[in-house]
Amino acid sequence: MHLQRTAVALAACLPFVGMAQDKPAEPAPFDLEWNARLRHESVDDAAFPNDSDATTLRLRLGLRAHWGTHWSALLEGEGIAATGDYDSGANGRIGYPVIADPQDAELNQAYVAWKSDRVQAALGRQRVQYGNQRWLGNSGWRQNEQTFDALSFEAKPSKQWALRYAFLDRVHRVNGDDARDPLARERDLTTHAIEALFVPRASMQWRGYALLHDDQDVATASTATYGLRMNLGEGPGFALAAEYAHQSDYADNPLSFSHDYWLIEPAYAWQDVTVRAGIEHLGGDGRHALQTPLGTLHAFNGWADKFAGATPPGGLDDRYASLVGKAGCAKCEWILAFHDYRADVGGRYGSEWNASFAFPVGSKLKGMFKLADYEADGFARDTTKLWMQLEWAH
Repeated sequence: MHLQRTAVALAACLPFVGMAQDKPAEPAPFDLEWNARLRHESVDDAAFPNDSDATTLRLRLGLRAHWGTHWSALLEGEGIAATGDYDSGANGRIGYPVIADPQDAELNQAYVAWKSDRVQAALGRQRVQYGNQRWLGNSGWRQNEQTFDALSFEAKPSKQWALRYAFLDRVHRVNGDDARDPLARERDLTTHAIEALFVPRASMQWRGYALLHDDQDVATASTATYGLRMNLGEGPGFALAAEYAHQSDYADNPLSFSHDYWLIEPAYAWQDVTVRAGIEHLGGDGRHALQTPLGTLHAFNGWADKFAGATPPGGLDDRYASLVGKAGCAKCEWILAFHDYRADVGGRYGSEWNASFAFPVGSKLKGMFKLADYEADGFARDTTKLWMQLEWAH
């Protein structure tokens, strides 16, 4: 999307490697930015007497202003139209499975930014994404994305190093401003996010991070997380991702806990196919487990989202394998994945198949079919989800 390609949107995606050497062309005083996404989602969850079906259309519209050499601002709103029989979290249909895409209209981003060749900063409501978004992200799969009232800062002292800091004052969650549960709408925070990236060569990346999360509305959600991630490999051939983090209680949290997170993920790519396998461990002790309340949850532990709300008290071991490939055209992509879920303390939770096919329709329209099938074995109930989607980007 154009919003994500625009360099002044600090919180979008950090271009960690490389720095512009040529003076960029002067931007227009104003840019109009928009995208639209039409989606049908159906959910068959054995825990509910009814199936859910939701058809939603999201329109996101933004006006970006540029002035002087370094300054810019973005004002962006979004509206979501919805129809169907489903529980959106705001419409009172509690006899149906939740599809967290409520009908809504609200401010999505509103910030002022300053940018030079090596430093940039933004103040206001903004998209914030760190690393692979496991710990801090925008949950962009949902029609109403997660944004933050924040002060964010980024510095690139050299081609090998990048440093980021964000102070998060409030999180605006995907459930929207009309969610039945006020805590599902937004939370007041006093949270510090820190990230340092070191790229000694193109095929190796080290990322250290700290997330000091102080939830002012729910004290038991406050955690301190410190971690290190390594990515090795580029292009065809072998690649490896490895990560370790430690999480403990923080600020005024009345609980006392200490949990480990680790991931090991080897992969091999040849021609247009990548095979990947891995184990992701979220520690738990039977009473409490490691949590990722500000992350992009749908991208992890299966698309059925059985573990997206919270990690079960027994923790989670996700053993997974996937195939990713192209199908007949450079911009087509298919994904097939399998997950086996087990507790860190306790037995087995279940298993899940995921499959998707994405394809272009013209130059600016992209289609997608997507499926998630979860088979319960001690946790939650059998669930099947199906999505059909078209997305336009300006």
